[in-house]
Amino acid sequence: MTGNTSAVNNVVPDEEPFQQQSIAGGISISAACMLLILAVVSVLQGISALVDDELYVAGIDYVYKFDTTTWGWIHLVLGVLAAICALGLLFGTAWGRYTALGIASLVILANFLALPYYPAWSIVIIALSVVVIWAVTTWQPERW
Repeated sequence: MTGNTSAVNNVVPDEEPFQQQSIAGGISISAACMLLILAVVSVLQGISALVDDELYVAGIDYVYKFDTTTWGWIHLVLGVLAAICALGLLFGTAWGRYTALGIASLVILANFLALPYYPAWSIVIIALSVVVIWAVTTWQPERW
């Protein structure tokens, strides 16, 4: 048994983290693109709320009731900030990574509060924002 090597000794410890970082890096580039798409859609959502107040309908017993114009401005500002962060993330800047986390978190919060207006759309945006947060926090560019 001295000539045999075990399977544990043949494992290269650096392969798995590199593969994981490659996947996370690719997903982070995709996350930047998704964040840019979310930003554009958020801007359009904000503009539609500002132009036509009766487009969004909510029940009268909504706890987080804001004026539709307020929601429009919130989504418009978050969309513009998300677009800036997406460009920073696309270029791999450190500020882009950290601000993308903050903006994605704010997008989750804003869409959670806007659930009664568009529930299905808000859930999709929340899910995509969670993927953006996962990708940005998992990717470690200094290992490349």
